[in-house]
Amino acid sequence: MCQPHPVELLGNWRLVAWRRIAADGTVTFPLGPDASGVLVYGQGNRMCVVMTAARRPAIDGDDPLGGEVEERAGGYSTCLAYAGTYERDDDTVVHRIEESLFPNWSGTTQPRAITFRDGELVLRTIPAPGGSGQVVNEIIWSRCD
Repeated sequence: MCQPHPVELLGNWRLVAWRRIAADGTVTFPLGPDASGVLVYGQGNRMCVVMTAARRPAIDGDDPLGGEVEERAGGYSTCLAYAGTYERDDDTVVHRIEESLFPNWSGTTQPRAITFRDGELVLRTIPAPGGSGQVVNEIIWSRCD
């Protein structure tokens, strides 16, 4: 079970919730309300994150690159993962993404606003276009070192 520690990023974090908040206040959960995930802020400013939906559909076979196109699409659309470096600047952490399951993010820089609320780390993206206007992603993490 994850326990709260002092307010620093370095260490291991477990996903509490990933909420997408629309401009009109509508809240959705991109990977479902019971998604799971791990965020690691390591030594040398290295970081990685993996978030997955609960009850992901299985892919037939043992080859992680095999399976039918529809099965792979189901697996891809229920997972978000990336790795790279990070830098903290006051109330912001900047992720410099080197590798990503979503290819469009590889080589990009992604800032996240940081707050600590009730012993949890809350990361918020800058507003971005979404299905019904601007959306902000709020990802809540609980320390688990």
